[in-house]
Amino acid sequence: MKRCPQCNRVETDGSLAFCRVDGAALIQDSLNEDSGTIRLNSTPVSGEAQTSVLPPAITDPGFRPVQQTKVLPPQNANENTRPLAKRNSLPLIIALVAVIAIAAIVVGYFYGRTNRATAIESIAVLPFENKSGSADSDYLCDGLAESLIYRLSQLPDLKVSPANSVFRYKGKAADVKTIASELGVSAVMVGRLSQRGDDLSISVELIDAANNRLLWGEQYDRKSKDLLVTQREIAAAIVQKLQLKFSGSEAKGLTKTYTDNNEAYQFYLKGRFYWNKRNAENLRKAIQQFQAAADKDPNYALAYVGLADSYVLLPFYGRNTSQDMIPKSKAYAQRALEIDPNLGEAHASLAYTLYMLWNWTEAEPEFKRAIELTPNYATGHKWYGNYLEDVGRSDDALREFRKAQELDPLSLIITENLADRYLQSGDSDSAYTQCMKVIDLDPNYAGVYRTLSLIYLKRGQPKEALAAAQKAVELSERSGIYVSTLGFVYAQTGNSKEALKLVKELEERFSRQEANGHHIAAIFAGLGDKESAFTWLEKDFQNRSATLVAWMNFTPFESLQADPRMVDLRRRMGLPQ
Repeated sequence: MKRCPQCNRVETDGSLAFCRVDGAALIQDSLNEDSGTIRLNSTPVSGEAQTSVLPPAITDPGFRPVQQTKVLPPQNANENTRPLAKRNSLPLIIALVAVIAIAAIVVGYFYGRTNRATAIESIAVLPFENKSGSADSDYLCDGLAESLIYRLSQLPDLKVSPANSVFRYKGKAADVKTIASELGVSAVMVGRLSQRGDDLSISVELIDAANNRLLWGEQYDRKSKDLLVTQREIAAAIVQKLQLKFSGSEAKGLTKTYTDNNEAYQFYLKGRFYWNKRNAENLRKAIQQFQAAADKDPNYALAYVGLADSYVLLPFYGRNTSQDMIPKSKAYAQRALEIDPNLGEAHASLAYTLYMLWNWTEAEPEFKRAIELTPNYATGHKWYGNYLEDVGRSDDALREFRKAQELDPLSLIITENLADRYLQSGDSDSAYTQCMKVIDLDPNYAGVYRTLSLIYLKRGQPKEALAAAQKAVELSERSGIYVSTLGFVYAQTGNSKEALKLVKELEERFSRQEANGHHIAAIFAGLGDKESAFTWLEKDFQNRSATLVAWMNFTPFESLQADPRMVDLRRRMGLPQ
């Protein structure tokens, strides 16, 4: 027989490995049907009285208890036979003791290992493997994983790796133990999805990576219209198998219904699929899908969060200015909060738009509320770090960036922001280390080469600075901020001719609302032309450029920080002096 060490359920089916009630690994029960068998593991289960082996009950009324029998030495033992008896029995006794000891050690080891592994406090949900043979099902595979990540992230005592980190393993052959080590989690969920018309087949496995143990596996054969319900089923099963304990209020995020409209849900999944690609073209596609989700279900708060997050990022990733983008982001974040005032991600989106609209006093309470509601939301900590950096609270900003990286260690943008913070504090070595982490993760990420070029300038390595800045421009397809950085590097390394060429390019793009004034001001600051630099910064001020505040404290503007005109600009923007 086998026994569950958690609930003490006895299973007579010897082929079972895990308890059918709580999923714990079964152990071989040492007390079998033979009443004379002695329990091998002497340590009782917590809360369970030690079991004793009792003599059979005697019901004969004439039975009288007798004194304990003494075992006397044989009276007629032949002295010549006693040594022979000792020689024959001693090896047998030693062997028996050894067997019992080994058995006790083995049982104790597995019993102890089972107890150690029952509570798992961190998990990574990997993108589902697309077994359909069609790229059209990719959004379902990614979306289902992201939905599970989002739902599980609502539990405050469970560390869940964010989508940005786990999606880096999509399509890659990686060992589960390696993934768990890189992400700093103890459990990994892997899954496969197959779609044939309206039929879905979803298989899921939850693995205890530390002990290389399958905690749970299940197959779901469903219709596409049941995808929402299936996602909730899987999330509930994961929580049960991890043996998490939480209060009713903490469990609300797990059981909360965000929409009952399956079409709206699938549009939302497609929106996040495009949003995660983080470029202008895919952000516009994401907006279309989030809008379709909101049209299908006007009370779907997460769809409006998706719209807010897309519009707030467009000025950074595309050739868009912020005059139209940021107000839209604010409106959608507010709409999400009208529907669900306790949606932490919506508070984070609203806080970030308020920050980019220079509304400093209202932004911080929203950031704090977002973190209170969703303490494991890495983007919320990252955005709060950006805000703290720009209002001059550098130490607090560093704390938030580090927290964001702890929650999402494979995020490129978070690690890049941390590198920028180190650079601005004068710690170019730590900044360089963070940049190398980014390049190890993705050598084609443009942002890191911008930061790296500025590090090389600080270190007096002009050739390396120029090469890094040129690579950033190439990888970003000449995005304005990277062209600006290249112009600044040209200016700082004595190539004013090339720097002025880039000024002309950016001025033409500014006239088409495809560049910002601070892009041009940075190059003039590098050339030492402060008059022209402040002229272009003033244009951004008049246009209330959202990205102005995000860049004006960085390396290209260091020479302007003590100038009275910069002090006055910060005062007029409402920034602390």
